[in-house]
Amino acid sequence: MDLSKILSIAGKNGLFKVVSQAKNAVIVESLNDNKRFPTFAHEKMSSLEEISVFTTGEDLALKEVFKAFHEKLEGKPAIDPKSDSSALKKFFLEMVPEFDQDRVYVSDIKKMASWYNTLLEQGYVEFNEEVKEPEATETATEDSATAESTTETE
Repeated sequence: MDLSKILSIAGKNGLFKVVSQAKNAVIVESLNDNKRFPTFAHEKMSSLEEISVFTTGEDLALKEVFKAFHEKLEGKPAIDPKSDSSALKKFFLEMVPEFDQDRVYVSDIKKMASWYNTLLEQGYVEFNEEVKEPEATETATEDSATAESTTETE
């Protein structure tokens, strides 16, 4: 799941996908209604990739929070963001037990639940972990190069 092209824009509801870049603006498309419009540098934009959640230990990336939602809810939508405060806190405590209850507010939990549901609905929630083995590939390339040079010298 790549959240680097998904933005939250202060003062605007919902999430937005980066479509293109203009000379002095970023062209975004709303994930809710697919309308496109420019956003400018003076507007506060945050990539979901850069957002993290306060925990009792190290901060947890939003991507990891969404991964916990997806695993524990088995791919189903999260709690309704319009639920009462105690239900939202209970839900989030089940999903991310180590979150810092003093610094993560109910409004933050509402946003995360809403964002997760939007991403799930739009098909952006995929957790296919790519296994990278660069050393094995480099070794295989070196072995084949060694084999070729050995063959040439014989």
